[in-house]
Amino acid sequence: MEDLAGEGGRGRSKRQRLAGELRRLRDLAGISGRDLAHRIGISQSKVSRIESGSVVPSLPEVTAWSEAVEAPTPTREFLADLTQAAFTEMHTWRAALQRQTHLQDEIREQEDQAQVVRVYQPTIVPGLLQTAEYARRVFSLFDPPYSEGDLPMVVAARLQRQLALYDESRTFEFLITEAALRLRPGAPRLLLAQLDRVASLSTLENVRIGLIPQDGEALVCPSHGFTLYESDGSAGDSFVEVEVTHMRLTVRDADDMATYHRQWSVLTGMAIYDDAARQFLAKLSADIRAMAR
Repeated sequence: MEDLAGEGGRGRSKRQRLAGELRRLRDLAGISGRDLAHRIGISQSKVSRIESGSVVPSLPEVTAWSEAVEAPTPTREFLADLTQAAFTEMHTWRAALQRQTHLQDEIREQEDQAQVVRVYQPTIVPGLLQTAEYARRVFSLFDPPYSEGDLPMVVAARLQRQLALYDESRTFEFLITEAALRLRPGAPRLLLAQLDRVASLSTLENVRIGLIPQDGEALVCPSHGFTLYESDGSAGDSFVEVEVTHMRLTVRDADDMATYHRQWSVLTGMAIYDDAARQFLAKLSADIRAMAR
């Protein structure tokens, strides 16, 4: 446990720290994953997912785990605190980019593990829908900044993520405000190409794109983007990521996640889809061409 509180724990998420400590305690107790699963009333596969860090166990599950391995009282209290903290993690962009050139591969891994990905964006076109040039302009404005030499690599990694859109076994849903669609990080032709791209992807069977017009009635108006990652597995496989200016928050608490699900439901009622959405994009394109003359 001291290792987790000191140097060995730095740079690891609370979820990973919890997973490592639970596995260490099981190994020290000499209990197999199958035996532990039987003792605490969960499946062996869930024990494996907890120990790999892909699932955050509930507090009652951690309490039962502690009892099964006969952990001392201080360790049980530490695990309880760590479990509570693991349900909402904060990762600053600056710290994350000190460890790696970009985050696109990490985000792609999260997307690959989800059966359904739902993205709400109030300020820019979502990354999974961006053209290469739009993405390059967005990354060039990022703070902390990318170097000119890193930009091609970051853009290529973002485009690689977009291949998942063509996997018909998975579902992607997007909600984009009109303000985000009108954001122009370059010449008018850049935005025209981007709107064409959104219209084209909206025709995919497994992709649903909703647009929220500015002249509609605002029933809810989140000021920040968020993404719902949902799996066919246990509830612990699902989570929400919230992007704010200096960090991203990973939310796994059931009550907090329910807030974002409610907001998503309300936002879908404000959006237009399919032919209506494509007609809206065509009108936006016409407006942009008119202003560029």
